[in-house]
Amino acid sequence: MADSEQPLSFRADRIEPSQVERLAFVLDMQAQLPDVRRLRAWALDALSPAEGERAVDVGSGTGSEVLALAARLGPTGEAIGVEPNAGLRDLAEQRAAEAAEPNVRFVEGDAYALPFEDASVDVVRCERVLQHLEAPERAVAEVARVLKPGGRVCIIDSDWGTAILHPADPAVVRAAMESMHARLPNPFSGRLLRGQLSTAGLVVDDIGSQALVQPLTAAEGPLVQMLADRALADGAIDEDQHTQLLHDLRAGAAAGDFHMSVTMFAALAHQSTHPPVE
Repeated sequence: MADSEQPLSFRADRIEPSQVERLAFVLDMQAQLPDVRRLRAWALDALSPAEGERAVDVGSGTGSEVLALAARLGPTGEAIGVEPNAGLRDLAEQRAAEAAEPNVRFVEGDAYALPFEDASVDVVRCERVLQHLEAPERAVAEVARVLKPGGRVCIIDSDWGTAILHPADPAVVRAAMESMHARLPNPFSGRLLRGQLSTAGLVVDDIGSQALVQPLTAAEGPLVQMLADRALADGAIDEDQHTQLLHDLRAGAAAGDFHMSVTMFAALAHQSTHPPVE
């Protein structure tokens, strides 16, 4: 990835068509990380999608988790990916066709306005979407609206207050992280999930967590470069600090002394079978 490329965004409204391939590369790379796979497997087992049910993945991206849901739902079930970005939807549809999954479809929509009737969905999953939303509580309320009585939801999101980056000057790392926090509408999403689900009237059943630890190769990868470049663009660090930050991280990785992580939380909840008291 060339340093001169346009900074990569994970927000659907800021993803340029030319960036879809790069974004898919990063998402695919992250999907292979053992930590992501462990938390996703935990969430899928906890949701227990059953044959014949209707399951929705909000912010479905490349569609990988829609396919995972489909495998549990059988031929009479339906797995639906809700994705606002047309380029990612096209890619997901292509991959679903290659996988020959007949009970999968992808629809345009966003977390604030899910294209489903009230109480019409059995299972909802949503991963690393709320951190990009200005009003995450509205999205959680939408999930509560579409869930059937007894329906299950698992929301997975990062808490960037838990981020660790080593080795580098702690003051420079702190400045870079604070710059990133300022760019994210909801950077501490992970710690807020329990309260948001409860406020929406859902019953929280469990909370899981997993530190997403990046491999040594991440020191040369797009995420570290993006973090440093954006901190420089924001004026949080200067040119010399930018150069030194990248040098320290890459030198650390070359010596086997590199750590980059953030903790993701997964909140499992269900819709009560009893109507709320007015």
